[in-house]
Amino acid sequence: MKRSDVIRTLQVQYKNMRAEDAMAMLDTVTQEIINTIKDGNRIEIRGFGTFQPRRRATKNGYNPSTGKMIHLDAGKTILFKPSRELTKKMNG
Repeated sequence: MKRSDVIRTLQVQYKNMRAEDAMAMLDTVTQEIINTIKDGNRIEIRGFGTFQPRRRATKNGYNPSTGKMIHLDAGKTILFKPSRELTKKMNG
């Protein structure tokens, strides 16, 4: 699903909503999620799941095509854990 599909879905769900309003709403929600994770905080959306920032430690890896060892720097990533309710809906 693309961003435009989400906006179109919002317009179908809420008949009087303009495309600009739907875009602004989607942008606000995504930006708030980004800012919260960027600050190092966890986000929980009931019935959907949680987003949590994680740190990756430095480690040694290898290049699969050459087999040569390489150094992988520390970094940040995001862990998403779906809720039980979402998992049940997907499987049922």
